[in-house]
Parts: sequence; C-alpha cells; structure tokens
Amino acid sequence: MIVYTVGTFDLLHVGHLALLEYCKTLGDVVAVGVAADSVVNSYKPHVPVIPLEQRMEMLRALKCVDIVIPYHELEYVSGCKEVKADIFVIGEDWGNKKHNTDVEEYLKAEGKKILQVSYNPLTSSSKIKQNVIAQVHRGKFLAQEIE
Repeated sequence: MIVYTVGTFDLLHVGHLALLEYCKTLGDVVAVGVAADSVVNSYKPHVPVIPLEQRMEMLRALKCVDIVIPYHELEYVSGCKEVKADIFVIGEDWGNKKHNTDVEEYLKAEGKKILQVSYNPLTSSSKIKQNVIAQVHRGKFLAQEIE
C-alpha cells in the first residue's frame, strides 16, 4: 500500500513527524508532496521560511518517508497518480474547494481511500514563527533598555 500526504512542511516539527509516522503505519510506502512557494502563497499570506529544496531534503532524511515530490499547482490528482497512491491522508482543515473535491472524486472512482487526521494544536509552524518573532522583539526591547 502506498500512502500519500501533502503539505508545506516549513519549520519541520514533531507534529509533522507524528503525521508522517502515522502514515507509515497505514502502508508500506509513504510518499510526501511538498508545496512549492508559489502554491503556498496562493492560500497563505506568507511564503515558507525554508526553501522548497531544503524542505524536501529534510523530509527525505526521515526514515518514515520513502518518496518526496514537489507540487507546483494547487491540485492533488496528479500527485496521487504519480505515486500510485492507495491512501491519501489529509488534515482536518480540508474543505470543499475544487482542488479538494477533484481529488476526492478521483480517489472514489479509483476505489482508493482518503483519511482525515487532526492536527496537534501545540505544534504549528505558524505558532513557531510567532514565538520566534516575539522572542526577537523581546530581546530587542531588552537590548535597548540596557544601553
């Protein structure tokens, strides 16, 4: 069984690792689609901090990941076809947008599964970025006070 999941995977953290390790329990091969900066920028206000090639390299280094491919369009059918996915794992923020409904229809027609997982609210790249910014501002403020 080939399990496919997608994401940005910016600032790789334990929430990402938990997702990918869970995917490994579902099949023999875990394939990960990584969103290019332009794709991320189409639905998030900021592009990733870590460049695409570096995000992919970090994922390739994980023993629970077997295949890493980029995606340059906000659609998932081609990735599912490329890796020959049997199971597509998605996050809880899945909605009814065209790129989501298209892959759902494709998977259903092919007799494949789609599984939805919950995110851990304690592990979020956005929260990590906010914490770093807060620490920088706090440090800058302290440095000004000392002078």
